[in-house]
Amino acid sequence: MAYNDVGVVVLAAGEGARMKSDIAKVLHKVSGKSMVVHVVECAKKISRDNVIVVVGYQAQKVKDEVSKFFKIDYAVQEDLLGTGDAVKVAIPGLKLGIKDVLILCGDVPLIQEKTLRNLMDEHKQNQAKVSVLATNVDDPTGYGRIILDQQNNMLCIKEEVDATENEKKIKKVNTGIYCFDKEFLISVIGEIKPDNNQKEYYLTDVVEIAQKKHEKIVVITVDDPKQVIGVNTLEDLGKAEYLIQQLTNELP
Repeated sequence: MAYNDVGVVVLAAGEGARMKSDIAKVLHKVSGKSMVVHVVECAKKISRDNVIVVVGYQAQKVKDEVSKFFKIDYAVQEDLLGTGDAVKVAIPGLKLGIKDVLILCGDVPLIQEKTLRNLMDEHKQNQAKVSVLATNVDDPTGYGRIILDQQNNMLCIKEEVDATENEKKIKKVNTGIYCFDKEFLISVIGEIKPDNNQKEYYLTDVVEIAQKKHEKIVVITVDDPKQVIGVNTLEDLGKAEYLIQQLTNELP
């Protein structure tokens, strides 16, 4: 059963320059379906009737593709200023009665319903303001690192370009999947500043804001990093194609 009080925002606005392709990253196919369609399919199992896809690059093509399969809402990110800005443009589309907002990435096509349910349930049981889905990887290159204090409390997420040499050695990484208390998210989204090397509004900054406000943050670690690989290159796409066959074979 889908949750009545959960809205899902799927981030699908990026160009994906590293794909070296003239089609939007999320429109590349894995196992015969566009990556964004895989993600929306999973999102629909979590939220009964409030899934919003944020489009930007090749917006109409992405809408046309998703609309072949689902009747959902869209938000347009006019300028691609980062994930924080993408979520900001989606907020007006969240319906009354939504308590929690699940954020998914349109380029993480292997994500499983069971993992998202576990994240949602932990978030709700802990009455968290922010819940972060993390995983442990052997090679964390390219991922945002999960920075914990000595008591294993979450401090922040450091993007690789902003991380110190020591932080780069951390193997616990951010998957880009989060759950936020809606009211908290709305209250702090305007506090994000683009003071980083990319000059973008990082959604990850919400974690640091929550920590400074002494709000409840939960880190949920998914044991299977295969589910949360992001596809950034054609090599990643080939890996996802291989892994989706494995996952399909493993599912009961």
